[in-house]
Amino acid sequence: MGRIAGVTAAETRERLLDAAAGVFAERGYDGTRVADIAAAAGVSNGALYAHFASKGELLVAALRAHGPRLLADLLAADPDRPIADLLVMAGRRLSHHRAFGGHLIVEALVAARRDQDVARAMSAYSGERGGWLAGLFRAAQAGGELDPGLSPDALAHFCLLLTMGSALLPPGTHEVDDEEWTALLTRVVSALAPDDTTARRGVPE
Repeated sequence: MGRIAGVTAAETRERLLDAAAGVFAERGYDGTRVADIAAAAGVSNGALYAHFASKGELLVAALRAHGPRLLADLLAADPDRPIADLLVMAGRRLSHHRAFGGHLIVEALVAARRDQDVARAMSAYSGERGGWLAGLFRAAQAGGELDPGLSPDALAHFCLLLTMGSALLPPGTHEVDDEEWTALLTRVVSALAPDDTTARRGVPE
């Protein structure tokens, strides 16, 4: 099983990322061999290593491709929606279910504690996600939606903690009433508004 005839390098890489996400979900990081992922993708081990230097690098690459991106997806679907509404909507979804691809975060966080390859890749991944969030918050501050006195990097860190923490909490471990959770989220997000904002936003549908 080498490179498949008629399949480009980009398509082979995509096959590997899809296969890795599925195999890691089924067997976990420690229970997965490189050969398992290569077989699931229909390529040789050598073809896999032509794209990824290690199993750890592949794990984090799969996380980039298939990990949860709630806020980014909500923003793409409605780019003109106020950032406060988007934050509440994303928070509500985190409460209801483990985000698609959340298992990849769990595997990566656990593996990073004992695998330096994963730790380095996760550091880069977290930096990328944090940088994107901080940029989003800076734009919202420039548009008067968020308090300019707040640190965009601290806000990004807070959101990363919520996202990754929600992936670690199994569904049903601690249920909370949706209205109560939404009220808390709305209160927290309203505190991020500029000081001269007096009107409280309604709860997004």
